[in-house]
Amino acid sequence: MSYRPKWVDDDVDFLVKAILSLKNEEEVLRFLEDICTINEIEELSQRLKVAKMLYEGKSYEEIEKETGASSATISRVKKFLYYGADGYKTVLDRLIKKEG
Repeated sequence: MSYRPKWVDDDVDFLVKAILSLKNEEEVLRFLEDICTINEIEELSQRLKVAKMLYEGKSYEEIEKETGASSATISRVKKFLYYGADGYKTVLDRLIKKEG
């Protein structure tokens, strides 16, 4: 692995390997349900939806209305979407290709 942030430790490595070991949607859902609270899953989902809408060129107003996300959350997601480690872009590129 060539990309390794400074905050990664053995526990984070184990989490990444756990996620990569999952084979289908059901396994991912079961793992998320066990490792996260429902609120945490909803927050992660909301951030990804915000990122997708930003990626599609939607306005803050449209995003707030559709997702219920605060302008602070939208701004934070936008910062990472455009200046982060390209995690959002990687996922969105792959998912949008599948949709189209």
